[in-house]
Amino acid sequence: MLEHSILLEAEAPAPEGAESLLYWTIQEALAAEQVAVPCEISVLLTDNGGIQQVNRDMRGVDRSTDVLSFPMFELTPGEPPGGEEFLDPETGLCPLGDMCLSVEQARVQAQEFGHSLERELCYLTVHSILHLLGYDHLDEGPMKAQMRAREEAILEELGISREGLSSARHETV
Repeated sequence: MLEHSILLEAEAPAPEGAESLLYWTIQEALAAEQVAVPCEISVLLTDNGGIQQVNRDMRGVDRSTDVLSFPMFELTPGEPPGGEEFLDPETGLCPLGDMCLSVEQARVQAQEFGHSLERELCYLTVHSILHLLGYDHLDEGPMKAQMRAREEAILEELGISREGLSSARHETV
């Protein structure tokens, strides 16, 4: 498995073990999407106020949300970066992009959907990785269906269900 650089900053309290779970989820999601170059991804864990500020500053949208993704490249879904042209010559890494997760909103959604906070954080992380890799859900048709299908396939492959996380799949976290 490739060694990716995941730069995680926590502005808001996260459950114990969340950081290592997110590292694992990112690594596995990139592998599931057959990313063949080492990537750099910045992750910010924040609260609703923090993500609202990022949303306002970066997108001009003055509201909180659960996750924001800022891809560095315009990629085609299912066609991950794979050549030298994607690599930063100084680091040898592909600067895939940034993600911002509201732990506060993830907690609310986990309760609404009746599953664990850890499962919701994994789902939002996979969702964001897919955005960084060119997937989107701007329409209610084929694009959204394609993205949802990949999310579910990756989560299933990782042993992450609505009932919880398969302990055998992430013991090394």
